[in-house]
Amino acid sequence: MTPYQLWTSYYTMLRNDFVRIIRIWSQTLLPPVVTTTLYFIVFGAFIGSQIPAIHGFSYMQFIVPGLIMMSVITSAYQNTVSTFFFAKWIKTLQEMQVSPMPDWLIILGFVSGGVLRGLLVGALVLLTSLFFTHLVIFNVGVLLLTIVLTSVLFSLGGLINGVFAKGFDGMTIVPTFVLTPLTYLGGVFYSIDVLPPFWQQVSLLNPILYMVNAFRYGFLGIGDISLFVSLGVLLGFSVVFVGVALYLFRKGIGLKN
Repeated sequence: MTPYQLWTSYYTMLRNDFVRIIRIWSQTLLPPVVTTTLYFIVFGAFIGSQIPAIHGFSYMQFIVPGLIMMSVITSAYQNTVSTFFFAKWIKTLQEMQVSPMPDWLIILGFVSGGVLRGLLVGALVLLTSLFFTHLVIFNVGVLLLTIVLTSVLFSLGGLINGVFAKGFDGMTIVPTFVLTPLTYLGGVFYSIDVLPPFWQQVSLLNPILYMVNAFRYGFLGIGDISLFVSLGVLLGFSVVFVGVALYLFRKGIGLKN
């Protein structure tokens, strides 16, 4: 394929996903904003008012980066797993595979849709948080790098889940039993400094902790873990997931019925 043909194929996939996201905005964009608003009210305004400042910031300011990241993770993952599985179910994926489109471009198209939804939801949640607290931004570059890499990572995770899913129930197992526990235990609502030493070490096994800390550093300039370690973990997982996705496509695992 020529560069123009590659771009046309990619743009078509991305445009279709964008139109779908906007068309059913009440299902794709509104729920995360409503859910996060409830977190702001309950944990930030009601409970947070009774919690002392953390590293010099109010509890509301402390949890905002984590809540934004939580929304981004969930949205990016759900978008890709649903669109990919649906494409596999109605056989449009097979049509792409028999076309001249290379595997990496198909993966890029699906992942970009998840990244797009994750960024849109993240922006909406960020705007919503301004009604509850005053935000500071310490490093814009770290913010953008972290949110894009996280969206890419969990979009890839959603694609891999979509490859192995045998039915609609298969799309909910990972978000329910893996993502949700890891997110709540990933330092969104607390600093691991308050945990006993043993549980601090256990928390370091949670990859989401590193993403939340990197994102919080971009906002507040603080973190429980070194920024370079957090970004290294994020980049490492992203590279591994890209390799897994390419391998699954090359071998046709879960794609050929």
